[in-house]
Amino acid sequence: MPTLEWLRSEFAYGYDSGNVLGWQPNRRRRHEERSIGGSYRRFFRKEVAPHLRPDARVLELGPGQGSWTQAILHYVTRGEVHTVDFQDVSPWLCPERNDGRLVCHQVADASFSCVPDSHFDLYFSFGVLCHHQAELLRPLMQNALSKMKSGGIAIHQYSDWNKLDAQGWANWTRVPPEFRDMSDEEIWWPRNTPERMAALCEEAGWTVLCPDLGCFRRDSVILLRRE
Repeated sequence: MPTLEWLRSEFAYGYDSGNVLGWQPNRRRRHEERSIGGSYRRFFRKEVAPHLRPDARVLELGPGQGSWTQAILHYVTRGEVHTVDFQDVSPWLCPERNDGRLVCHQVADASFSCVPDSHFDLYFSFGVLCHHQAELLRPLMQNALSKMKSGGIAIHQYSDWNKLDAQGWANWTRVPPEFRDMSDEEIWWPRNTPERMAALCEEAGWTVLCPDLGCFRRDSVILLRRE
């Protein structure tokens, strides 16, 4: 089971998915898109970009080397993007090159105490919550709520065992089939479903607009709003 210590160390190298907006994916992005069963570019342009005004304020969880951060900054030309990560991502994201639009926060917990209240229009992550069990997910959703403006939107990708079961745990998913018979303490791909994810987010105070946007064959993406 992924713990906070595991999450701090496992991705210390800085996860990188390449240019998610490029027409031609590089080898890494092509491999990831085959595993997840969908296009990063299509997902971002259809589901994320419509929520990004030029002056938007965005809170991004776990940016790694900034593949999705750069896509967000492409649309947020006058606003702010605040990233929150266990790692010091500044050497990868180079906030000094972004005219004050990018602020990188290195944190030790899920309190979000480093960012202001009622400040953000969008709360976003990709490749992060798919490694979080419910007890780790809950504070990430609860504590971020107060940081959002009224009407603020959250978009998060997460693991979906319903989809894995439906497609027969095919080899291309990169989620080991033996996980099906192992305990939660032994796996790094938590047993989450849209029903569980929606219930957790509702308990945290969010309004669930859509438990799964249907962009990917392997994983789901939830759409939320702060009332």
